[in-house]
Amino acid sequence: MYNKTYVESGSELFEMFNKLSQEAIKLTMDLNNKYHSPEEIVDIFTELTGRKVDKSFRLFPPFYTDCGKNIKIGKNVFINSCCRFQDQGGIDIGDNVLIGHNTTIATLNHEYNPKKRANLTLAAVKISDNVWIGSDCTILPGVQINEGAIIAAGSVVTKNVPKYCIVAGNPAKIIKEIEV
Repeated sequence: MYNKTYVESGSELFEMFNKLSQEAIKLTMDLNNKYHSPEEIVDIFTELTGRKVDKSFRLFPPFYTDCGKNIKIGKNVFINSCCRFQDQGGIDIGDNVLIGHNTTIATLNHEYNPKKRANLTLAAVKISDNVWIGSDCTILPGVQINEGAIIAAGSVVTKNVPKYCIVAGNPAKIIKEIEV
């Protein structure tokens, strides 16, 4: 798991995330509410992330994020419709990754103490090359999914996933190794 960062409610960083979320809402509203060519989607995603997104990137809207600037996208990435990326902690997606419908990638959590509940704990998610994430999956903060892994539809990934294996369930467990 990745290192965690603590962000106190009302802090400068917390307020910066609020500002970025407004920019992300504006861009995703445009993305989600009218037709865009694949090339236009690449341009919108480049603006959303603040990084050059490769022309091989494909996305089927709608897509939702509450920040955008902490998403890194490799080459030949496909994100299917209705995905939600909570990226304040960072989401790094490698090359040749497929992400199925309605997948949620979360990189933050809240305090258990109700008096501090608005404070955030951030932990990055890393998705390595050649990963396939099935539909309706949830990837929790701090998880690394290693090269060639498959996440079965409906899985909740709570810990790191080794290379070339299939995980399934809630919480996701290894069900098979992939021969390469």
